Amino acid sequence: MTAPWVRTRLRAAPGAALALAVLVALTACLAAAFPRALDRYTDAGLRQAVDRAAADERSVLVDSAPTLGGSVAEAEDSVRPKSLAGGYRSVLGIVERPLVIDEKQSSYGVRVTESLPSPEKWLPRPDGLPAEMALAAQQGLADHTRVRSGRLPEVPGGRATISTAEVEAAVTEETARTLHMKVGSVVHVPGQRDLTVRVTGIVTPERPDSAYWSVDSVLRTPSLRRTPGPPGAPSPTYWVGGLLLAPEAGPALLGTARVGRYWHLAPDPDSVHSRDLDKLASAVASLESGPGLEQLHSTIDPLTEVTTGLDDVFTSYGQLRGDVGPLVVVAASGAGTVAAVVLLMAGGLATDRRRAELALLRARGASVRGLAGRLLAETAVVAVPAGALGLGVALLALPGARLLPALWAAAAVTAVACLALPLRAAAAHRSVRIHDGRRDVASARASRRRTVAELTVVVLALGAVEMLRRRGATEGAGDLVAVAPVLIGVIAALVLVRLYPLPLRGLARPARRLRGAVGPLALARAGRTSASAVLPLLALLTAFTVAAFGGSVLSGVTDARDRAALLAVGADARVEASDALPSGLPDRLGRASGVREVTEVGVDYQARTLDGRQSLPLAGVDPDAYAGLAQRTGLGAFPGGKLTRPDGAEGGSEDAVLPALASPTVAERFGGGAFPLRLADGSVATLRIVLVRDHTPGVPGDDFLVVDRAGLSGGAARPNVLLLTGDDLNAGALRRAADGAGTVHLRSVERGKYVDSPLQSGAEHIYTAAVAAAAGFAALALLLSLASTAPERAALLARLRTMGLTRAQGRRLLVLESLPQALPAALGGILTGWAAVRLLSPGIDLTTIALSTASPVGSAELRTDPWSLAVPAVAVLVLAVGVAALQAWWSGRRGAVAELRAGDAR
Repeated sequence: MTAPWVRTRLRAAPGAALALAVLVALTACLAAAFPRALDRYTDAGLRQAVDRAAADERSVLVDSAPTLGGSVAEAEDSVRPKSLAGGYRSVLGIVERPLVIDEKQSSYGVRVTESLPSPEKWLPRPDGLPAEMALAAQQGLADHTRVRSGRLPEVPGGRATISTAEVEAAVTEETARTLHMKVGSVVHVPGQRDLTVRVTGIVTPERPDSAYWSVDSVLRTPSLRRTPGPPGAPSPTYWVGGLLLAPEAGPALLGTARVGRYWHLAPDPDSVHSRDLDKLASAVASLESGPGLEQLHSTIDPLTEVTTGLDDVFTSYGQLRGDVGPLVVVAASGAGTVAAVVLLMAGGLATDRRRAELALLRARGASVRGLAGRLLAETAVVAVPAGALGLGVALLALPGARLLPALWAAAAVTAVACLALPLRAAAAHRSVRIHDGRRDVASARASRRRTVAELTVVVLALGAVEMLRRRGATEGAGDLVAVAPVLIGVIAALVLVRLYPLPLRGLARPARRLRGAVGPLALARAGRTSASAVLPLLALLTAFTVAAFGGSVLSGVTDARDRAALLAVGADARVEASDALPSGLPDRLGRASGVREVTEVGVDYQARTLDGRQSLPLAGVDPDAYAGLAQRTGLGAFPGGKLTRPDGAEGGSEDAVLPALASPTVAERFGGGAFPLRLADGSVATLRIVLVRDHTPGVPGDDFLVVDRAGLSGGAARPNVLLLTGDDLNAGALRRAADGAGTVHLRSVERGKYVDSPLQSGAEHIYTAAVAAAAGFAALALLLSLASTAPERAALLARLRTMGLTRAQGRRLLVLESLPQALPAALGGILTGWAAVRLLSPGIDLTTIALSTASPVGSAELRTDPWSLAVPAVAVLVLAVGVAALQAWWSGRRGAVAELRAGDAR
């Protein structure tokens, strides 16, 4: 029976069972955590994109005029609460899933389409223009406000008509404070028919930032607006405030001005999921110009309009997700491949350790199917609970994501763990064998089947890599981007396994002439290889590729953010003011903690040509000090002597021509001749462009001129910008030293602004975790590979010690034996990592994941990071040599008697 067999095996080897359980639980937990973490980050990014959009952009605005084609009674009925509520229910029924509307934050009602001026003298008039009032009879006022004084507005008699001349209204606290209103105030609103509005209450919004109050924010907060006019002409200001009428007062607005019905639908942020992005965009498109709009025309009014900015939000988020997606998929596929290899190697190690036991069972009549079934039951008893435990930990650690992808991932890990041992044992014991011979000897020529299989895999992988190289890491490349590390690892592993024994065998014969047996014996043993070396080498090379690619991605992101922050600030810190800074401020800032250098710059943002048509920033600097700053920051380095003013150009002489450094656009505009500029203080400076640089520390942007400030007038030469360089600058200390004289900007603070979306930070975290997991599993694969041959090496050392080999020679033997295998793995890993970066870099732009907003840094390209190639290679060498030395030390402690036994096949 199977049950006694399973119980007996678990009792016989509890340590192996526990190790398998830990491996499966950890792998299943990581595999289940990946899709859940990805769901959480992508959902959070989409919700943030929706929340950060303006209230009118993230809402669906349905507008319609009252029913005017019939009688006055029909027009009045169309703006009464019952009719508006019916339209609201119709609109909700038309919205398609998965777009879910938050009814608590949605609003509907009737309002005037344009604000109306009020003749009241007591209303504030900043520039003499009368204040204007926006009137709205919005439903649900009582549910979204708290009454501070007075009461909510009502309609006398409970029913208003088009002829109603006086209505009641409430105002928010902010409106009352700004427009000097109080309970009992009367506002006359002239129109087609004059309307008198009496303020009966002052209210406080329950959630001022909610969509109910934010779509038409003037109902919550008064707005100070300017009258439009030609450029340069004065623009008088006037106030616009909101009057909140009773929901039943809608008909009274019909006789005053043009009114409109509205239904503002606020999406429920908790129901927005990144996986539904296409369906969400389809639902919005249906409302804007599809079947949904046609239904609104038939149920509400043929002229009903729908406006929303959700389509733009979804489109921009989809572009961000599309740019980040390939990077995450590469990391996940690489780490998953390494984890699968480790599970297969664990099954292979168990098969090798139990080779004699399984051969004996076959010799005694056990069938291959029966043997595989017993091993499957034995493994499943351990792996299935462990996989369930790993899945449970992932579900508890990462709530709020889909269950099915995590379940499938954990199930796949458990299935591989359960099947690795039975399938490997069935393949190894297809035929009954009594003795396998020495396991460290490989045939000089591989079988034809293996050769054909390897050539087929290599050809297919090369074809896929070539296709990926031509297409690039774009959406059209499909799944090829995901398997790029695996493809490169397969090619390199199969080629290295076949090639690296050849030079070792060639060196073995000359090495026999050396004194001592350690060198020749190490080369002879290292030159023996078998098919089992492919899996650990594939794991190492795939992990190398993922680590190199991931390190290059993370390094590129860091460099892009540092560069963007430097371009925005100009140095490690920047102190800037609109007017000249105090003369003693540079010395105070120079004494602040961490500050090494302070460079003074006078920037005139109002410099313009004499005809006044062109303006551009002009920076006056000390050429030598500023050249040193440009050299240190790498922003347009130049020789300081090129900008030094000519003799006789002191104090802003108009006759002298000052040499200038300019941006490419300014240089193209003015050419190489002399040209005058009128500065903000009224003086004129004549310049000639002698240097052209893309960037400069003192002035951010693409338009700038830099001159020697000694050649400018006294007013124009005074510095209003201080650029600070140093280490660990403290914002608080700098602000205290500035003492309010200017605004302090830190490069480190500016850099933090570029991590804007949870999708960006989530992709970085997932990639970092994937690289760490791949590295951990690769190290485990190397340890399993060494553990599989540990008994044979221990027996070899014991035999050699009986022949006079010392412990030191034993350590050198194992170390030298491991180096010919570890060195090709390290060099192959460097090559595969470099190849992956070169292969995928043309189609990957790190700008999206690195920078949340537009930046002058331009495109952030993916480049190979040397440390990401060197560190894993050194780690493999150290680990391989360390394990070999540790095994030699441990074998020496045990002694030869403990290792050698009669009849041992090792």
